Amino acid sequence: MTTSSPDPTASPEPLDSLILHATDSAVSWITLNRPEAMNAVTRDQRERVIALLDAASGDPAVRAVVITATGKGFCAGADLRGAPATGERVPGDVARTIRGGAQRLISAVLDCEKPVIAAVNGTAAGIGAHLAFACDLVIAAEPAMFIEVFVRRGLVPDGGGAYLLPRLIGPRRAKELMFFGDSVSAAEAERLGLVNRVVPAEDLEKTAREWARRLAAGPTRALALTKQLVNASLESDRATAFAAEANAQEINMTTADAHEGVAAFVERRAPSYRGR
Repeated sequence: MTTSSPDPTASPEPLDSLILHATDSAVSWITLNRPEAMNAVTRDQRERVIALLDAASGDPAVRAVVITATGKGFCAGADLRGAPATGERVPGDVARTIRGGAQRLISAVLDCEKPVIAAVNGTAAGIGAHLAFACDLVIAAEPAMFIEVFVRRGLVPDGGGAYLLPRLIGPRRAKELMFFGDSVSAAEAERLGLVNRVVPAEDLEKTAREWARRLAAGPTRALALTKQLVNASLESDRATAFAAEANAQEINMTTADAHEGVAAFVERRAPSYRGR
């Protein structure tokens, strides 16, 4: 029998108190809740977020997801405190850790079949910034800041940063943020295209709730297919993208919501989608 060593970054607090979860009006709310650590995530917390995103994909009662946080920080990145500073490192260990950790977290957001909103309440640094950027829509409170902090530590951006940023703002802007590691205000992030909307801090939850409810009332499968098409289009040639679009519409037309949408148009009434 083998035993695993304890996670040196794990908190003695119950995991479900550090990553809060509730489903309200068909919206899955995932809230990072370690304000004293600026919501830096440990391995266990990361795994809970991944599991919640995966569960949202397969749960017909969930039709949208919001990721947010408590306190002054959205997420300060991975919590590396307590990690062993010495010991023999086998070649490949770092790459394996990144693939199995930060990259899985970002992939869980990108691959979630439900639309995901980031409600960024405060500083989002490193993996925390990438967690927000991976979401389908980003709402930021006015005090929020985004920091590509890796260069300050002499590190290469990981957790999908060099994949996400050039696709969002172009390679030159991405290099500027990653080379200098300067803090980017919420207003500047909106100007660059990293953020959809900036709102006063007191309006963040209200705005996120309004957007999430609109998404939850929409044609869920059509939104999932649309998300897949947009994400894939950035790496596809025209023929591949057009074929994927046609196939997605073929699949979508088998859904009850598609039939309801067409019927509502013909009958000149508002559609009532059920996420089926």
